[in-house]
Amino acid sequence: MLNIISGIFNIHDLRKKFLYTLGMIMLFRLGGYIPVAGIDHVKLQSLFGKGNILGFLDLFTGGALMRFSVFALGIIPFINASIIMQLLTVGIPQLEELSKEGESGRKQISAYTRYLTVVLAAFQSFGMAFWFRGVMLDGYTFAIFLIGVMVSLTAGSTLIMWFSELLTEKGIGNGASLLIFVGIVARIPSYIANTVTLVKGGASIIGVIILILVFLAMIVAIVIVQEAQRRIPVQYAKRVVGRKMYGGQSTYIPIRINQGGVIPIIFASSVLLFPATIAQFIPNQFVQKAVASISPGGAWYMVFYFVLIFFFTYFYTAITFNPKDLAENIKKYGGFITGIRPGNPTAQYLEYVITRLTLVGALFLSIVAIIPSITESLTHITSFQGLGATALLIVVGVAMDLVRQIETHLVTRQYEGLLA
Repeated sequence: MLNIISGIFNIHDLRKKFLYTLGMIMLFRLGGYIPVAGIDHVKLQSLFGKGNILGFLDLFTGGALMRFSVFALGIIPFINASIIMQLLTVGIPQLEELSKEGESGRKQISAYTRYLTVVLAAFQSFGMAFWFRGVMLDGYTFAIFLIGVMVSLTAGSTLIMWFSELLTEKGIGNGASLLIFVGIVARIPSYIANTVTLVKGGASIIGVIILILVFLAMIVAIVIVQEAQRRIPVQYAKRVVGRKMYGGQSTYIPIRINQGGVIPIIFASSVLLFPATIAQFIPNQFVQKAVASISPGGAWYMVFYFVLIFFFTYFYTAITFNPKDLAENIKKYGGFITGIRPGNPTAQYLEYVITRLTLVGALFLSIVAIIPSITESLTHITSFQGLGATALLIVVGVAMDLVRQIETHLVTRQYEGLLA
């Protein structure tokens, strides 16, 4: 770790990337404190913590949504647009062909993603304005408030999308993931302060220690599963092209246990929190009771949460991993899996392997997702309520990716020194 830290400041290119990343993060955090006009912030605080989707979204904005700043939507519209485009690429043949056209095709899909981000940001900002109309300052008409909120939030979300692309291009790591990471980490001091307040108010210190130990154990488990992979050996036959001989080497196909990453948890959380959000607009006692039974913290919520994560893990893996295409590519380049015939038998074998691995990954994600809620209900320590499985998976995953990228720069620098 000390070598990595010293390498950041000793290597010019890496130091430049690090300082650029730090500067963009500072701009991102600064924008989170620029408020949107027309909001009564005292009334605004009462909307949070009612089992709606606001608390979940605020987790990814580092508190910008709770402050209702110009960055209140955060990177969420861009993430949603990227996921939608990924799904459409699988389902629409024209987009699938475009994705296979190399750099020009990827640039075109990136442009479509940007346009979709702006549309989603405008739609979500309209919903936010409608939702927060009850906390307008006196003297504002809804029309003026609506226009101000839509322009501010859409512009802020577009600016964050630009930040993320600049970070990916000129900084260290993936820009979108890094901004989510910063938003989550920025909330940790408030969680610690709330925990101290609970302890001073008579909460059990043993409960706090148990909660911390559970989080540490989850981090270790996440690291192990994120790094775990099944390596399928592939042998390439020798072939002669002109006067040169190609192939003849052995390699392997690395298949991760958790193919979906944090996406299944995000999908499941959004689906479960959506009814609670819609119920805010339906003042019906029966609807309110029905929604309360599946609100965060309840027994039915954890049951549905477990099942939905399990389902979305298989769903997302099915649309992102295509055994037939992989089998065809192996056959095309003269390769075969040891003991398996090329073509359709290889595709069936890969399907069998990925199904078994996805079962392990789905069980892991489902169990990890409900452990924080169970621990909080047993210890009665709710100060870390926002720091659930989603946040831990993102934080650990992004941190590991950053370390890997820095190590890659250091190794590349060493080879450049040897060649020089």
